[in-house]
Amino acid sequence: MSPAALIDVEIEAGDWSKALPDAVGLVERAAAAALAGAGQAGEVAVLLTDDEAVRDLNARFRGKDAPTNVLSFPAPENPEGLLGDIALALGVMVREAAEQGKPLADHLQHLVIHGVLHLIGYDHETDGDAERMESLERQLLAGLGVPDPYAGDEGDHVQS
Repeated sequence: MSPAALIDVEIEAGDWSKALPDAVGLVERAAAAALAGAGQAGEVAVLLTDDEAVRDLNARFRGKDAPTNVLSFPAPENPEGLLGDIALALGVMVREAAEQGKPLADHLQHLVIHGVLHLIGYDHETDGDAERMESLERQLLAGLGVPDPYAGDEGDHVQS
């Protein structure tokens, strides 16, 4: 049995329900898969919002005054098992999915998995770290029936 996970999803802004009626279910499934695949338990909060909100978070916390697809905010160690927060920008994701010829649902699941892996300590700062993280992403996405997001185009790497 895999470790327990609590996934809290909030739609704050953006027309998520119109763009992707099952956005909440897709987020919950992808986040739970990422935690189980990494052997982690804990709580993750996911904010589905618009480009402006993510631009503001990116400017305040990363010094980058532009929207991005996904932001991860790992929590400090705590006895409650809170792993952190993830914010996703609908407009950026819709544009990227269209540019890359991918279904929005697949792109969302990829970015949720990517964000959760950041919360539990994965990163892509070095080539070796990126290879480990992307390999796990591919494996987890395959388990969800999502094709390899990195296949065929080295330019499709996640921005975070």
